[in-house]
Amino acid sequence: MKIKSVAVFGAGAVGSYVIWGLSEKKDISLSVIAKGERAERLKSEGCLIYGKTYHPEVLPPEEAKGVDLHDVSFKYGALAGALDDIREAVGENTIVMSLMNGVDSEEIISTKIDKSHIIYSLIKVASHREGKEYVFNPETTIGIIYGEETAPFESKRVAAIRDLFDGTGLNYRVTEHIKEEIWSKYRLNICNNLPQAIIGAGVGCYTDSEHMKAISEGLRKEVEAVALAKGIDMQDIDAGRHREIDMFSGAMMRRGKELGIDTPYNEYTYHIFKALEEKNDGMFDYDENSEAVTYSK
Repeated sequence: MKIKSVAVFGAGAVGSYVIWGLSEKKDISLSVIAKGERAERLKSEGCLIYGKTYHPEVLPPEEAKGVDLHDVSFKYGALAGALDDIREAVGENTIVMSLMNGVDSEEIISTKIDKSHIIYSLIKVASHREGKEYVFNPETTIGIIYGEETAPFESKRVAAIRDLFDGTGLNYRVTEHIKEEIWSKYRLNICNNLPQAIIGAGVGCYTDSEHMKAISEGLRKEVEAVALAKGIDMQDIDAGRHREIDMFSGAMMRRGKELGIDTPYNEYTYHIFKALEEKNDGMFDYDENSEAVTYSK
């Protein structure tokens, strides 16, 4: 399986990250799905992203049918009104990747298309609009996390998406715990980002205010209880998931190497976290009879 065409539903903050990352990818066709006034505006003005204007092809939904991969990047409130367009654009072999916030966009989309088209995913990108331009920091962006809902996790389409993202500016990671990852992001939005937005306070409010801490803790318990009732245990992923160390110390190490600057503290931090990931993955689960045991008895 090889992905040769990608279409983006929603060329906003999230969709712009995908357009930016894939625009320089060779041997693929990149388009934005839009109609009416929005389509005309995209055709004439293009997409101003991170200091550059891109001009992906603009297609109405019916002309996007048969595209290999659709990235659905709407704001949550716009999804219901776009479902018929998504159905119109999905062909027999189309993969649909929803990068929307929330925990149920895949379920909503599957009311219009067969669920077999959908691969679960999420995105972590601090993208925002300044005038007509969408901006973000590629170095610190965690990026797209995706994976199959059930085994086999290393499927043909997982591999095809990996091949698509390789060699682009997009940061990405494959996971075998995609639903837990989606709910974990949702928990962060509900328990931290939402109270901060309401109050207009920085992240330090949770250590400085017992009231903000109580609100956050109460929200966390409720979210985790609902998730657990749906069979999603986020405590497992909190204990064992891989950190985003590659996007921070890993990126700093690579940039330092390019510039000839030593980064020993970042290298130490990177390797100690990687060792912790290996421990969480069971690499060091030695028994007493194992030759790998090196501690003194």
